[in-house]
Amino acid sequence: MQNKYHACYRILVLTFAFLIVAQNLFAASAREIDVSVDIALERFYKEVPGSQGFTKKAKAILVFPSVIKVGFGIGGEYGEGAMIIAGKTVDYYNTMAASIGFQFGAQAKSIILLFMEKGALKEFQNSEGWKAGVDGSVALVELGMGDSLDTTNVKDPIVAFVFGQKGLMYNLTLEGSKYNKIKK
Repeated sequence: MQNKYHACYRILVLTFAFLIVAQNLFAASAREIDVSVDIALERFYKEVPGSQGFTKKAKAILVFPSVIKVGFGIGGEYGEGAMIIAGKTVDYYNTMAASIGFQFGAQAKSIILLFMEKGALKEFQNSEGWKAGVDGSVALVELGMGDSLDTTNVKDPIVAFVFGQKGLMYNLTLEGSKYNKIKK
């Protein structure tokens, strides 16, 4: 029984060490993040029909151009991005998550969160580390080939899109992802 606790403790320590190393290793300047955000949004508009009209209705857009996830039984992910309101970057954020369970592989992906209601946006901005699934729910929109967005069908206060996945990773979710404001 004590060996199980030691193994779990080691796994947690390794996961947190990965997140700390990733935070320093992948840290980007404000300018680098802004350029990456612009490229990610262009790709999003090109790959997801109807996305421009949808983002125009959003109160804010939080873009993480590249979130790296690595897992082998235990996993961790990290990425940095920018929040855009009325076409201007207002804040920078990071996202990180740790998980234990059936997972294997490595993946880079882009994540876009659209805040459709002012209340959800204000709650997110006023938090000290907002956690998906705990502090608020995020609807993950999955589109098949040729599908387009229809704003009349999506009624959630926060809507997320994951696209541009490179690599292979089983277990796609945003539950448990933590978002923190960072200084750039």
